Amino acid sequence: MSRRDKVPEKVWAAAAETAAYVRRAVRSSGSERDDLLLTAKTVAAATAAWMLAHHFLPSTVSTFAPFTALVAVQATVYRSFRESVQYLLAMSLGATLAAVVAATLGLHAWTLALLTLIALRLGRVRGLGQQGIQVAVVGLFAFSSGEGRIDYIGHLAVSVVVGALCGLAAHLALAPARHTSHRQQDVAHLYDGLSRRTEGLAGTFEASAPDADQVRQWRQDWRRLSADCDRIRGSIDVEEENAKLNPRRSFDGDAQALPRAREALTVAQRCVDHLRSLTRTLDFALADEELDTLPGTFRTGLGSLLRRVATVMEELGKPSPTDDDRLTGMIDAAEADLGTLERQELTAPEVRPPAPTLQGTLLTDAARLLAELRWGRQALAAVSAVETPRTRAQARTGAPERKADQA
Repeated sequence: MSRRDKVPEKVWAAAAETAAYVRRAVRSSGSERDDLLLTAKTVAAATAAWMLAHHFLPSTVSTFAPFTALVAVQATVYRSFRESVQYLLAMSLGATLAAVVAATLGLHAWTLALLTLIALRLGRVRGLGQQGIQVAVVGLFAFSSGEGRIDYIGHLAVSVVVGALCGLAAHLALAPARHTSHRQQDVAHLYDGLSRRTEGLAGTFEASAPDADQVRQWRQDWRRLSADCDRIRGSIDVEEENAKLNPRRSFDGDAQALPRAREALTVAQRCVDHLRSLTRTLDFALADEELDTLPGTFRTGLGSLLRRVATVMEELGKPSPTDDDRLTGMIDAAEADLGTLERQELTAPEVRPPAPTLQGTLLTDAARLLAELRWGRQALAAVSAVETPRTRAQARTGAPERKADQA
């Protein structure tokens, strides 16, 4: 089949993929629906802005209206408002600079160069953010196309305002959905993966013939989970921003949900680091045939300790606040197991080298892992102790709490 014959197949494949994407976005809430709605709002805002500018303003400035609408429609209402304000400030600086340079120095090549230089320097002001480059862009348009005339700059300002208003209106008419519980579920799913793999790691220490390939697979899994932590942290950042200026009403517990998810994610990421270290030690011990030098009681005890750790992780990762006393008791029991292992290491009869070094390394990783879990319990308890005004009002009235996502 020739390359030309393959083109229709690629077109049909792309069309089928797009149709499937749209069906998924329509059927369930999530990132795909958000992206589809954002695209639709952007198209509507840009079209409305162009129609208004084309009907009421000169053609020389009408393009700025749909362009500003594109800038104004961002992933969150807060970001849209911030980008719109920054763009308006950049436009004002650029247009004012063009008018001043044209009126005082005239229209020349060297004045254009001077204008560009000053505009680029002004565009580096931190408050303008990513829109700083628009100082030079608008300044060049106002200088070259409008020759610095006040009437042109006035029409330009009106066009930009029209675009910004259309973009914000489209965003506020259908504000982005709140996905607080989705972020909580992401963290809970991460902890489920941590718990399952820690259980498997415990079984490896207890097994008479550990699977070296499985241990190497876990080392890869820890790297993937670490990357998942970074991805989830980014989604929590976006959701916290999404809560700002969003007209969609929040539900009870939302004020605590995201801070709690963030703290739990921090604990998970630190635990992954210690589990990676522990698994790496186990991998090296298997490769060097040192694991057999460990006493059977130590390996069994370490496996039991890791199973307790897995249970603590499962409890710690729950979306809803956990019973602090119960969680404290679980961590205390795990630390008691660790203390037993440490005493056994000190009182055990002479064992073959390099068992003492290997035992000490494994116990150090286990102790650091438990220290992270205890710190995490304290951090989550502190977040849960923060009461919002609505929570306090409900405590006085006895009103029930409600929790749900808005699709």
